[in-house]
Amino acid sequence: MPCFFIDPGAVAHLGARDPALRAAMEQIGPVQREVEPDLFAALVNSIVGQQISTKAHVTIWGRFRDRLGAVTPDTVLALTDEELQALGISFRKVSYIKNIAARAADGRLDLDALRLQPDGEVCRALSSLGGVGVWTAEMLMLFSMERPDIVSFGDLALLRGMRMLYHHRSIDRKRFDVYRRRYSPYGSTASLYLWAIAGGAIPGMRDYAPKGQK
Repeated sequence: MPCFFIDPGAVAHLGARDPALRAAMEQIGPVQREVEPDLFAALVNSIVGQQISTKAHVTIWGRFRDRLGAVTPDTVLALTDEELQALGISFRKVSYIKNIAARAADGRLDLDALRLQPDGEVCRALSSLGGVGVWTAEMLMLFSMERPDIVSFGDLALLRGMRMLYHHRSIDRKRFDVYRRRYSPYGSTASLYLWAIAGGAIPGMRDYAPKGQK
């Protein structure tokens, strides 16, 4: 599986604009996150993984790959609802996946054309699909389309990384937007490092949120 390409120029740009982030990036070193270039497969995978554990997600997605081979609109539509549910997903998820597959198959959803659209239009188009909210759309834009400037206010781990890096007790929308503008046009690279920080990549760096706050 390929990984998100981090342009050294993006790291240099972020470091020049944000000394705290520069120090963190230097301490962490290179980061790698896998991407799924096939947007349809990534969409299906994102729906499969909703509201289940990471372990269950990996298991069920493996069943999808084994059963369908290539996860395409045609291979999805070739299975009955019951056959898809038997792979380990709910009928609601089956409905979402079948609807997206049908729209992609008959041209109502042109995933290739989305790659030519600006971020805002892509986010609106993806989040209008059943089973796909704004956060999911943003993650698809980053981890499938490899858009360079994605920073998601809806991502709790990313907000945790911001709190840890900048010693804030909370990150409201106004404060978030200040950082998002600072990171632009390389917000995706900043996001990858913020996730690494949130995951404990820098020993001793703590979360300043009040106890009980996520």
